[in-house]
Amino acid sequence: MANQILYLEDLKVGDVFISETYELNANKIKAFAREFDPQDFHSDENLAEHTFFKGLAASGWHTAAVTMRLLTESLPFAHGVIGAGGEIKWPRPTRPNDVLYVKSTIKEIKPSKSKPNQALLFVESKTFNQHNEVCQQLVAKLLSFQKN
Repeated sequence: MANQILYLEDLKVGDVFISETYELNANKIKAFAREFDPQDFHSDENLAEHTFFKGLAASGWHTAAVTMRLLTESLPFAHGVIGAGGEIKWPRPTRPNDVLYVKSTIKEIKPSKSKPNQALLFVESKTFNQHNEVCQQLVAKLLSFQKN
């Protein structure tokens, strides 16, 4: 499935997509934090030891950005991965040297009443680390289009 472009008519509830992997390291975590989320637990190993996280942790938004990259590579939707909202949770921190991958499942397909060639896909995407622990859970509403 991953090598073809998928239109609305190709998709069904229960379809599962699994991404490739992405490895984080301390340098990537700190660089992201310096630019986008400058907090000690994301940017300084020593200071992070004395925080809620008890060590360096990636920003949740860094995990979300990595997830987005993995989604764009693993959800071969025609016209791209176009978001229309969602809900995100971070049940555990992402750490240096975590190797992440995303498993996405189509949970619901809601056809548009006003645009019959479109639908909203409710897609649950779980971002796992190398121990198969969930670091992020995202339920996104994504647009999908028919071929014609």
